[in-house]
Amino acid sequence: MYRLLIVDDEQQIRELIKKYAVYEGYVVEEACNGNEAIRKAKDNSIDLIIMDIMMPGLDGFSAVKEIRKFNKVRIVMLSAR
Repeated sequence: MYRLLIVDDEQQIRELIKKYAVYEGYVVEEACNGNEAIRKAKDNSIDLIIMDIMMPGLDGFSAVKEIRKFNKVRIVMLSAR
């Protein structure tokens, strides 16, 4: 079973992505900001991260830079831009 981490500061977006991911068989974790994403990415059982770019505090690019220091998980960047 694949584990997915959804990172977005907007709960509605996380819920929408989660709905489709669970339907496809993923086990889903959620994070509402970059710092929480870094903490959860330390669990090496995460197979894929969907990361919002524009978040308050630590943005998606900065979070990915930190995650890459210890985890080579696949990351898909998500943006409303």
